Amino acid sequence: MTDAALKDESQRPAEPAVLEDVPGWFWDHDRHSFDWFMGRQEKTGVTGGLLEMGAYLGRSAIVIGEHLQPGESFTVCDLFDSDAPDDENAAEMDTSYRKSLTRSAFEVNYLAFHEELPEIIQAPTSALAGGRIAAGTFRFIHIDASHLYEHVVGDLQVARVALQDQGVVVLDDYRSQHTPGVAAATWGAVFNHGLKPIMLTECKFYGTWGDPEPFQRDLLDRVDLASGCYLSSETLNGQQVLRMTGDSDGIGAFRPSRHHRRLAAEAARDEASQSRRAVQEEAARDLAARRARAAELRRPANVAKRAARDLLPPVVTSVIRRARRG
Repeated sequence: MTDAALKDESQRPAEPAVLEDVPGWFWDHDRHSFDWFMGRQEKTGVTGGLLEMGAYLGRSAIVIGEHLQPGESFTVCDLFDSDAPDDENAAEMDTSYRKSLTRSAFEVNYLAFHEELPEIIQAPTSALAGGRIAAGTFRFIHIDASHLYEHVVGDLQVARVALQDQGVVVLDDYRSQHTPGVAAATWGAVFNHGLKPIMLTECKFYGTWGDPEPFQRDLLDRVDLASGCYLSSETLNGQQVLRMTGDSDGIGAFRPSRHHRRLAAEAARDEASQSRRAVQEEAARDLAARRARAAELRRPANVAKRAARDLLPPVVTSVIRRARRG
């Protein structure tokens, strides 16, 4: 293999065997919640586009893509390894994920679980404004791009125009200490622009500009809700807000990737090879120790001692030993 080929091989993104192999911050409760909201839409006959604004390396996009129905579109908008549109956004990327985020890594991860890529718009999410995407045609939108207040405000404006009446928008990091801009934009939309909260998890805000009550009713009735998910209800400025807590009991694992069987076989072969090497190394160490002991016994002084021990009468040998012990 040439040096260039070796370099290309070393830089090729690793293929994931399971969803957890894809780097990112997308936990079981939110994976289950994504499945729940999109699954409910599908059961009630709702169709429409799916949109993710900010994808990182694809962990949440892979789950969203699982719900793509015939005739629907899935659009992912992310800068990936392009330059940021302003200095603040560039600084944010440099701090968080500039070295790890590439479009090729996203594509390798996504195609490990799906046959085709979504429509990818490699650009700032502001590129979606002004009619780039059709108004009123999307049923589910996940916003997880820039954490800067002005950018999140713009992303919410795009989502409001793009969503159907009963479409669902999800915002990441609505309460994290390091993302006050997301919190300000999210609650500003709730109190000033008609966004109605449906449910909160530890990391994400689920809302709609339509009627949240049908979603909340089914959630409280535990329709298709995993056993480890617990809900409580709050009232915020006259609006009901649900909070999900609990553990991951009852939340099934996401299906493995198409590489899973091959990677598992390779891992098993590697483990067997390491085990054989360990046995061989232990045998080599034992052989070396036995050879060292044999060499020590062949030293002239030790040969003479053994000869004296073997030839002298036992009584004389005992006297000599006691004399040496002093």
